[in-house]
Amino acid sequence: MGRLLRLRRYSGLLTILGHGLLTASWLTVREHCGRPPSLARRQYLTRQFLERIGRQLPYELRIVGEPPRQSMLWVANHVSWVDIVMLGRVMPLSFLSKDDVAQWPLIGWLAHHAGTCFIRRGAGEHGQVGQQLQDYLRREHPLLIFPEGTTSDGTGVRTFHPRLLGCALETATPVQPVAIRYRRHDQADPLSPFLGDDELTSHLQRLLASGQASVEIHFLPPIQPHGLDRSTLARRARESIAAVLADEQPATPTARCA
Repeated sequence: MGRLLRLRRYSGLLTILGHGLLTASWLTVREHCGRPPSLARRQYLTRQFLERIGRQLPYELRIVGEPPRQSMLWVANHVSWVDIVMLGRVMPLSFLSKDDVAQWPLIGWLAHHAGTCFIRRGAGEHGQVGQQLQDYLRREHPLLIFPEGTTSDGTGVRTFHPRLLGCALETATPVQPVAIRYRRHDQADPLSPFLGDDELTSHLQRLLASGQASVEIHFLPPIQPHGLDRSTLARRARESIAAVLADEQPATPTARCA
């Protein structure tokens, strides 16, 4: 890839992060003045921010199926931090994320002001987090979780943790399974997965130094939670996503974004 294009991508990302910093600072001032923006407003601003970030990354976004028009609990397989950028481009969302992300310089601060719900591993806070997730859904704000709890190489799906789907049962919210698949030269992309002890900056550098790949976002038939328990709900969502990842044929997108 040309050096000029790589420098242009870096410059564009820095400019966008600067705008994000200004926006988050404005949100902080409003909170201190007792006039915090609504969650819907923060989700809208977050979508704008992620749309700009996504356009600087070397991906063509391919959407397969129809994004939901009503508030749902989105559940997706997890491959990379890029998942959040690409999913956030589709629709204003809130995310459930590990507490580690909250400690990332700048990104964590921006995520907090975007309405991200953070969970600490092994901290015994699942009850509190579950209540917070229910509050999001009762206010009919779309919410995304990654029930695997960690990333994978994108060729399969790890076990879904049923506890995270309890908020859908408590609020009678439909579950929207979403399959994410990264492709390069019509094969699984080896560069996109963000695994183990990989560092954000080094992973980003590898992506920006590479040619364009594609990311497919498959919106699968929603699952109604009525009459199901958490385990059954998690199993059905996982099976529908796993079926997409097992199909090695390129998908026919219903929409494309640069």
